[in-house]
Amino acid sequence: MNHRFKQSLLLPFLACGLWTAAAHAKVYNILDFGAQQAPANATGAIQKAVDCCFAAGGGTVLIPAGNYESGTIWLKSDIHFQLEAGAVLKGSPDMADYRFGETRYGLLRAERARNLTISGPGILDGNGTHFMVPDRPHTGEDFDRSVTRQGEDFMSAKFGFEDGPIAYDARPDMMLVILRCENVVIRNITFHDSPSWTMRIGDCDGVLVHGISILNNLLIPNSDGIHCTTSRNIRISDCDIRAGDDAVIVTGFGDENGVRPRTFEQDFNYKNRGIGNKTGHAENVTVTNCCLQSRSAGIRVGYGNNPIRNCVFQNIVIYGSNRGIGVFSRDRGNIENILFSNITIETRLHSGHWWGKGEPLHVSAVPQNEKIPCGEIRNIRFVNILARSETGVVVWGHSEGAIRDILFENVRLGIKDGPLSASYSGNIDLRPAYPVQLGVFKHDIPG
Repeated sequence: MNHRFKQSLLLPFLACGLWTAAAHAKVYNILDFGAQQAPANATGAIQKAVDCCFAAGGGTVLIPAGNYESGTIWLKSDIHFQLEAGAVLKGSPDMADYRFGETRYGLLRAERARNLTISGPGILDGNGTHFMVPDRPHTGEDFDRSVTRQGEDFMSAKFGFEDGPIAYDARPDMMLVILRCENVVIRNITFHDSPSWTMRIGDCDGVLVHGISILNNLLIPNSDGIHCTTSRNIRISDCDIRAGDDAVIVTGFGDENGVRPRTFEQDFNYKNRGIGNKTGHAENVTVTNCCLQSRSAGIRVGYGNNPIRNCVFQNIVIYGSNRGIGVFSRDRGNIENILFSNITIETRLHSGHWWGKGEPLHVSAVPQNEKIPCGEIRNIRFVNILARSETGVVVWGHSEGAIRDILFENVRLGIKDGPLSASYSGNIDLRPAYPVQLGVFKHDIPG
């Protein structure tokens, strides 16, 4: 066969390959589906673009430069959801735009999806502050003032609530939920002003979060950063997270969200799932090169029935937070093989109803329900930690053997007084805990 004839045979195949790639890379601009800028509501147009893109086999759904308002959008497989530079997709101020029947959702949601990308450099704005009541504090009955050092003066209204949390009557759900998905990429995008958890990665396998910013109103309760709930093979890197609650979280929660009332019994079989995590373990999570600020913990590991294991947190800065790093066993799931290394921590006491009392490192195993035993915490390593705080390190087990094999290596801690030392310090905070007297109680905490 001569060379010219071989070339002529290849041309149709090359053309077919180029056509297929071009079709798959097709861009679905929301303007072509009738989207208009705010104050118009673009929910229908954006959802139609997503649906058409999915039906055609995938491609890019483009949010061009401009300001758009939306309720809940359902994302699907093989879609790149991209916000151009100058694009802002803002959550609707109308609660009705997030309701489907009796269920309330947030701004973006994907379930049982594969090959999904969400990227910037635009902005996703949750419009969370709109739903808050700024002159009313958010409170709870999860502790007993009588056992605190300050008694009835502990967390008294006379000290104000400059640090929040502030109250709300109703608000949308989590800003982005990726549930039972595989091969997901979230990169180079800014999340702003989430009304609740910013991101939940639930029961997923294979998620990359890179180069994002989460810039929330620090007064909003439960406006956490990234929650990884019973997910595996998760990589979080090079992120700037400022959250009105925990910044980065790994839990063993299942389909429940962790919001009371919770279910504590397994109601599904992971092995029979078609998409997502099939192991039932929260495992293989790495978090690197991040800056974290939190009204609760910069890093939280724990809660839920499912086991948590094999996680690495390194090269991290935690600042202006109520806690630095927390490892908490409160439900059945065991926690093991967790490494924290090369981390700087700066914590302080905060006013208001936040969990934590300024401790840089916290490890505790305490039941939160009298009928449900808590799992063990074992093989935890804190290596090369520089910390400055307004209280000491807490390691607290409800029984012998609940916590074992904890290593502190090259940990340097400096403790200082702060403006809230008289009104808040001298207490250990184990919330949530059973009985309620274990929630917050007076204690002379050494280094």
